Amino acid sequence: MGRKSLGRTRKIEIIKSFYEVAKNIGLENASIAKVANHMNISNGLVMHYFNTKKELLIGLNEYILEQHLHVMTDDHKGNIKSRQDLENLIGNLFSRKWNKYFDDGVFYSCYALIYRNEEINNSFKQYLLKLHEVLRESLEKAKNNGIIKNTNIEELTEIIFAMVDGAYYYMGMFDQKDEVSKKQQQIYISHCLNLFEYY
Repeated sequence: MGRKSLGRTRKIEIIKSFYEVAKNIGLENASIAKVANHMNISNGLVMHYFNTKKELLIGLNEYILEQHLHVMTDDHKGNIKSRQDLENLIGNLFSRKWNKYFDDGVFYSCYALIYRNEEINNSFKQYLLKLHEVLRESLEKAKNNGIIKNTNIEELTEIIFAMVDGAYYYMGMFDQKDEVSKKQQQIYISHCLNLFEYY
């Protein structure tokens, strides 16, 4: 069991180093050799855990998911017990808190690969489906706790994610501290909150 745990720890270290290298020089320029150099270990040790760059990319997708789940559970730990919890969740989704956990340049470089590689496409799809699942479960808890009375939670989840993805993509081009950017963010949050039918 200890050996298995050590192996998982080493894999995470390699993925984090891959992320750092990709952040510094671009995902397209990152390689197993550069990750090994960054970690001061041999190429062979990296390849013991990840035979190819594609395997590293799939591991990176899983790492992105873990990081992005923090944004969704930051304030309420996954349980929506009040209207304030729900509003905090929506605020987090439209915030730039994502950047606290993961670099946009690396994220969108990974995203671009879904059009060129079926395995990476499937990996990224699983990552997005997990985020949708977590949001859906949070909204279901809000309904079960008597905060909202929306009947189609599945559809509500999809609409919110479409809004978040579009807003995030667009707002990524602007300085988040800019007043215009903050105002735009509040518009998105306000319209999203209007989707809820409160008790």
